Order: sequence, then structure tokens, then C-alpha cells
Amino acid sequence: MESLRMIDNWPVQAAAAAVVRADGTVAGSHGPAGRRFALASVTKPLAACAVLVAVEEGAVELDDPAGPPGATIRHLLAHTSGLAFDEDRVMAEPGSRRIYSNTGFEALGDHVAKACEMPFTEYLRQAVLDPLGMTATELDGSPAKDAFATLADLTRFATELLNPRLLHPRTVAEAASVQFPGLRGVLPGYGNQSPNDWGLGLEIRGTKSPHWTGSASSPQTFGHFGQAGTFLWVDPVAGAACVALADRPFGDWAIECWPPFTDAVLSELG
Repeated sequence: MESLRMIDNWPVQAAAAAVVRADGTVAGSHGPAGRRFALASVTKPLAACAVLVAVEEGAVELDDPAGPPGATIRHLLAHTSGLAFDEDRVMAEPGSRRIYSNTGFEALGDHVAKACEMPFTEYLRQAVLDPLGMTATELDGSPAKDAFATLADLTRFATELLNPRLLHPRTVAEAASVQFPGLRGVLPGYGNQSPNDWGLGLEIRGTKSPHWTGSASSPQTFGHFGQAGTFLWVDPVAGAACVALADRPFGDWAIECWPPFTDAVLSELG
């Protein structure tokens, strides 16, 4: 795909990107497929996938109490537990506000680790990384932000979200549907959004503006971006998913470069 060559003009030292189709075939790939990049918050969809495997295995349930009083696993996944961004402090009643929270995902990791009687890093490996063949991916710390992966591995994960085989398609459909609809909140890097729609560990594009995806992205588009300069989106209407990794922290360059890149990818897919 010629559109992927746009990453060569990004103001970064290294970048890699790939697009996969709904049938699992790679539509295109550009850049170093085997180089490991920090994922930052693109770690969260990986962690969420592990939590959903634990749900399917019966180790936990989405509406089990977890996190602060009154909150559940569902609240934590959907950033509605009331926990602050990066400290163990309750800022709102569960379900009342969309407060993006690393602390919430760390509470998720602790909850699943206790339920499954193993460290969350090990559970993630056994439940998600090994089954998907993501042998170069590693979680080294917080389940909110401390994973490293290659383009090849993250493309495998994007394929799973687009065409689920590890998880039941109904599970992924629920994860990609709005949880606690109508809530306002801040989308990091893009300010207040109303509504600020999220699924289970996945951000949903909806009608958000501004946004890190493209103007041509469907409202059903879901995924995540990370402060390390990384993103993953799945557009069910286009029948495609895209992964991009870079070695420069998110900033104005990403706000300027990512949307036209996504629009070019979608245009080329046709």
C-alpha cells in the first residue's frame, strides 16, 4: 500500500505501519517489522483482552466488584470506576464520569492476578500473547502502559480484534460497544469530549472531534493510541485494521500526521 509510505515523512527517527483486512490477510506493511517499540497506552487493549479471556474462562465476571467501592471490572475497563488518572484516589462515583485511568487498569491487573493465582504478566502471556504467536511482545510493569511489541506482533493482535478467534466474536462485539453511554470526559491529548464513548478497554470514535483517527473513519471505529507515538484502530465498516508504531512521544506532530494518514489508508482500501 502506497499510503503506508507516508510514515517516511513523519518527524520521527523510526516508524512502522501495517494494514490488515477482515479475512486476516495483510494489505500492506512498511517499516521494520521486527523492531520492538514501546506501546505506552496501546498496552491497555492487550490487558483488556486478557481480562476478557479470564471472563470467558469463568475466572472472573464483568460485573464482579473490583477497584474502589461500588465499582466493577466493567467500570474499570470502561474508565468509569471514578479512579484518578495516575493515583489511587477516587474522584467520582462509579458510572458517573469518564475518567481515563491508568490506576484503574493496574487495579484490573491485580484483580485478575488474584483470581487466576498468577502474576498478570504471566496470565497475559498464557492467555493472549502465546496463543496469538506474539512472541516478541512483553509486558514489563504496569498493564496500563508498559508493554513493548513489534509491528508483526501488533498486526497479529489487530487481526484478532478484526476477526476474533481467541475470543468469541460476541465478546469482542461487546468490548467494541459503548459502555455507560452519554458520559462526558477528557480524551487525553484531545480535550473534553461529549460524549466520550468507550467500550471495554477500547476507545470508540463515535462523533468525537478532534480525534486521532481520520475524517473518513466510521463512528464504529475502535482502538487506542499511546503516548509513545503508537496507535491501533479497527474500522469494521471498512473491514480493516491499522497499526502504527513510532519512536517519538505523542505530540503536535502526531495530531497533524495521523488523521491524514488514516484517511489515505482508507481511501486506498477503497
